Amino acid sequence: MTMTKAPLLPLLVLVSACSQTPARLDSGIAAPPSWQTSTASSTDAASNRQWWATFGSPQLVQLVDQARQGSYDLKAAMARIRQARADVRIAGGTLLPKLDAGVDAYRQRLLKGQGYSELDTSNSERTYKYFDTGLTASYEVDFWGGNAAARDSARFGLEATGFDRDTLELSLLGSVADTYVSALAAREQARIAELNLRNADDVLRLVRNRYQAGSATALELAQQQSLVANQQRQLPLYRQQARDALITLATLLGQPVQQLQLVEQPFEQLQGPSIDAGIPSQLLTRRPDIASAEARLAAAQADVGVARAALFPKLSLTATLATGDQQAIDLLRNPVLNLGAGLTAPIFNNGQLRAERDKAVARQEELLESYRGVLITSFGEVEKALNSVDGLDRQARWQAEELNQAQRAFDLAQSRYRAGAEDLLSVLEAQRSLFAAQADRVQLRQQRLQASVALYKALGGGWNGQEAVTANAH
Repeated sequence: MTMTKAPLLPLLVLVSACSQTPARLDSGIAAPPSWQTSTASSTDAASNRQWWATFGSPQLVQLVDQARQGSYDLKAAMARIRQARADVRIAGGTLLPKLDAGVDAYRQRLLKGQGYSELDTSNSERTYKYFDTGLTASYEVDFWGGNAAARDSARFGLEATGFDRDTLELSLLGSVADTYVSALAAREQARIAELNLRNADDVLRLVRNRYQAGSATALELAQQQSLVANQQRQLPLYRQQARDALITLATLLGQPVQQLQLVEQPFEQLQGPSIDAGIPSQLLTRRPDIASAEARLAAAQADVGVARAALFPKLSLTATLATGDQQAIDLLRNPVLNLGAGLTAPIFNNGQLRAERDKAVARQEELLESYRGVLITSFGEVEKALNSVDGLDRQARWQAEELNQAQRAFDLAQSRYRAGAEDLLSVLEAQRSLFAAQADRVQLRQQRLQASVALYKALGGGWNGQEAVTANAH
């Protein structure tokens, strides 16, 4: 017994070593210890999972739900996941024996002549019938782990496809939030433009009355009329922008714009949420695009194992249980068992197999560099979003003071002009400053809200990698 087992021990060790999944490659990129822009916040990062609810808009929550249900891009991504899941089953099929069954019936008849030795018919028995059936089991011994590597490649491909779907969803929901903010901002700009137009009309009536009374010049009248025309021009521009945003939003939801109905929501009601960015090292497990790049790198590594295994001999085992007879009723009376083994090895293929291996290695190197690029890009996106949030918050504080002073200057200039203590030029400058400050306020608030969306997206939007892997497996 000892002498029988001993020679098998090195072979079993070799087979076990060849079939092990190699460790995933290291990117060699270390996460920075902290973000460049400080993010002191008590917000739990896990709450980012429903980040769109933090903007204080029930309508945005409803739109996000509609996008998740109606987006054709997401439905196509789900179909790709089903394809990848089928690829895993296909690749895993080679790891188990195949079992095939067959039933055949033959009928041979000599049409003319005496017949010859290779025929089952003759002049005396011109018709011959034969029935047979068989059950064949075949198995390719995976000595070098090539079949297991192919299965692993398909499995990692499934993971990557699932992560791609999660990345697409995160981008889709971010676009929905961005577009919704743009739509409300354009509506707010139109509302402010209407108010400014009324103010400009009030001043125009005052200038026209003074012009008719001889206390204002034709130049002053033309200047105020020009300002009113400018405000008239702004109105259709903002309304066009609002309609464009609605069209884009409807497209994201997977429906015609005619079916999209938004209730009126004041732009001021949207909240700028406080977001915890965590530390940079956490980002590696919080973004689906990073997980996808890592899974594709692992799949490419498994493909290298497949290509290398193709360079070595293959051993196939077969077993066939067959039976046959000239009468169908006696079909099972003559069983025959055939056992076979075949060893095939590549001898000459003009370097094709080695080229396939070199291609797989180069593909692995390509995806390793792509993975590194995704990491650096991810760190940069978070840094940029944090910088935008911080910079816009600082601007907003000073812009609020700018708006207050612009409103005060306009009120003073208008009242002094009514009293004849100020010329129209001061009123015109005050009007332009006020209108610009009001527009800047909406624009800054829009940019601040969209910077929050960008930060949520850059941080992965509360994505959970382990939950995603489990969902994709099923």
